[in-house]
Amino acid sequence: MQKPPQDASARTGYGANPLDRLANHRDDAAFVANLRAAKGARHLVFTGDIPLLRQRGAALDPFFTGAELPRLGTARETALLGRDETGAIFATLVNEAAAESGEGDTGLVSLDLRSLAVQGLLPAPLLGVLAQAKSLLHWHARHRFCAQCGAPTQAAAAGWKRLCAACSAQHFPRTDPVVIMLVTDGEKCLVGRQPRFNPGMYSALAGFIEPGETVEAAVRREVAEEAGIVVGAVAYHASQPWPFPASLMIGCFGQALSREIVVDATELEDARWITRDEVRAMFAGAHPDGFQPPASVAIAHHLLRAFAEGKEPKF
Repeated sequence: MQKPPQDASARTGYGANPLDRLANHRDDAAFVANLRAAKGARHLVFTGDIPLLRQRGAALDPFFTGAELPRLGTARETALLGRDETGAIFATLVNEAAAESGEGDTGLVSLDLRSLAVQGLLPAPLLGVLAQAKSLLHWHARHRFCAQCGAPTQAAAAGWKRLCAACSAQHFPRTDPVVIMLVTDGEKCLVGRQPRFNPGMYSALAGFIEPGETVEAAVRREVAEEAGIVVGAVAYHASQPWPFPASLMIGCFGQALSREIVVDATELEDARWITRDEVRAMFAGAHPDGFQPPASVAIAHHLLRAFAEGKEPKF
């Protein structure tokens, strides 16, 4: 795969995706059929939300040819992801029971996308394409019926639309926007932790954007709700596709206008101000209280690293 541009977003987990998505050709059924039949066409295969891979020595290979698909199970949905220098790449959701047995295939491995990223088992550009596939197939699996009239829907536009024959409604894949923000006050930043976090891990605060809300307003609301801090200026840093199941993490920095923390115990286990030197110690594995940063797959890791390196906005 071609190396994607190295902007801040592309350096986040799942953020690198080199595909030409061929969006202008999705309604051309003949064009898509030719892509699928062409030499070099490959499929990323999922059972539920988990990709299938083949073990090749010490490496994992997520690609399968069209001829290999019947051995992996009955295809429920197939969508065109795009094209790289080798050929077209499709995402295919197969029957789970058949895929578990492998239909006689050997060397198959099922491993969730988070583990693949955290363990560094695949190149970053391939993780981005797998994230695209996972989110799209998740949408198909959960939108088989029309939200308007309840009738069954059928995939169209190379897997980027579902149509209802009963009421003519069109349904499109959705992405849920989430703000994730590191609020700063000079040499300090605001971090928090949830009970589900690994012991000692502190991260940036985050929350879903609500209908009719701007990114800046969501940052201010979420921080006020979770930690009681008033935020002034907000600056965008980077974004990250987060395929659990289909979010876009919008990474921001925020300017603190107040200092007293009031923790919402329903959202957070703890929130606190830590110094820039403490953040550096977290990355060095030398924090005196054993605090740890989020894994590098998460955009929160990159927000904290930017602060540690003094690269945050100067409000």
